[in-house]
Amino acid sequence: MYEKIFNKYSPEKENLIYILHDIQDANPQNFISEDAVQKVSEYLKISISHIYGVLTFYSMYSTKPRGKNVIRLCEAPPCFLKGSERILKNLCKILNVKVGGTTSDGLFTVELCACLGICGNAPVMMINEDVYGDLTDEKVEKIITEIKGRA
Repeated sequence: MYEKIFNKYSPEKENLIYILHDIQDANPQNFISEDAVQKVSEYLKISISHIYGVLTFYSMYSTKPRGKNVIRLCEAPPCFLKGSERILKNLCKILNVKVGGTTSDGLFTVELCACLGICGNAPVMMINEDVYGDLTDEKVEKIITEIKGRA
């Protein structure tokens, strides 16, 4: 897997973020392993600590296994004022999971994020690459049911 990803990018530090995205996307558990960090370090000839600095700075990366579907609920003020806290409680109840946790079936991980940049449609969540706005408890239940049906 690593060789295929590395072949897409020249071994330059500027490609680190792209490589990390591809590695995480290729992993069925949506995370970047210690082994992957080691291989990237060797390929780009940069320190492991630098890579971990990037991994921990950006919230889209994870160094721990996550569900097949990563749910990021926005907790920025516009979303908060429009009910994201209530949406979060309902979402966690539906999935029987806490924030940062993964469902027992491995289908979902729930995370919070600072802002998704779609304040006009608050409250907003992103599941993998899909964005859902103007959320209500009913809309969230429907989205989760649809995704479970495709699994």
